[in-house]
Amino acid sequence: MRQRIHPSGHVAGHPGRTTEGLGRGLGLVAGLLADRVLLDPPNAAHPVAWFGRWAGWLEQRMWADTAPRGAAYCLIAGAPAAAAGLLLEAAGRRGLVARIVTTGAATWVVLGAGSLAREGLTMADQLVYGDLDGAREQLPHLCGRLAAGLDEPELARATVESMAENTADSAVASLFWGAVGGVPAMLVHRAVNTLDAMVGHHNERYEHFGAFSARLDDALDLVPARVTGALACALAPAVGGSAPRAARIMVRDATNHPSPNGGWCEAAWAGALGVQLGGRNVYPGGRVEHRGLLGEGPRPDGAAVRAASRLVLLVSGAAGALAGLGALAACRARPPRTRRRGARHRKGQP
Repeated sequence: MRQRIHPSGHVAGHPGRTTEGLGRGLGLVAGLLADRVLLDPPNAAHPVAWFGRWAGWLEQRMWADTAPRGAAYCLIAGAPAAAAGLLLEAAGRRGLVARIVTTGAATWVVLGAGSLAREGLTMADQLVYGDLDGAREQLPHLCGRLAAGLDEPELARATVESMAENTADSAVASLFWGAVGGVPAMLVHRAVNTLDAMVGHHNERYEHFGAFSARLDDALDLVPARVTGALACALAPAVGGSAPRAARIMVRDATNHPSPNGGWCEAAWAGALGVQLGGRNVYPGGRVEHRGLLGEGPRPDGAAVRAASRLVLLVSGAAGALAGLGALAACRARPPRTRRRGARHRKGQP
């Protein structure tokens, strides 16, 4: 028999069971679909850009070369995101539709899988048609490495590595935290991840000040990064790879990466695509980083970048389905809440 949803938000026949999980799951899926079909608003109008400007303004007033000051900065900078999340979560308690709308809107704001895949496809087209100058101009849209002098394999490698890691950061982690903690958890994760991108660098200015933001971002991405890698391995056949081979390479090579999380994503992409990632990276300011090798086979090319973009969409889609089902399952598994009636009249009872 089909269950009826009352306007109060309860499921008929199950007193105390709210539609929170159902609305949250549907909202996550709706936000993921919106991310696929809607283009991002201009940077000046994007809420994440608003947060970045606020965080930059605050940094100029709080910066000090100490870890405690950096921790305080992270907490204060992230407070508006947490407050906005709590307000949206409260607004969603008005009913099922409200929950879907608030969760869906927040999911669309924080997700970046659609734009990430589109940027990757632009790079793939330029590499396939031999437009290296255009590819070098495109690279800053994907990562912060210096593009000058990079050839096709190195441009392709930088792109694949960026797409792999950012699938976890800008898609799977957001969906994971949305399923676990709703809109507040989703917005806090996006805030911390943005702060890590702004101040979580190993350089003279941020080595101490950005340490707390970087460590907190690592902690929040610990599970999602491994989920991202597992999904990429499972979906490897969809991009011409082998799931067992991808899983073997991921487990073997994940620790060759300097990040505690990034290696699980990049090694999985390398295994799924049958290419080798890692090597020497040069960043603005002349900083050079040597990373361990991930995967087996040739260096990636334009065709591999195109397959990597497809994998971004496949993994984020699978993560969205799992997040929606997880939120719904959590709702159904939650024990019903009962109200104690007549407690004030028990004084005279035996």
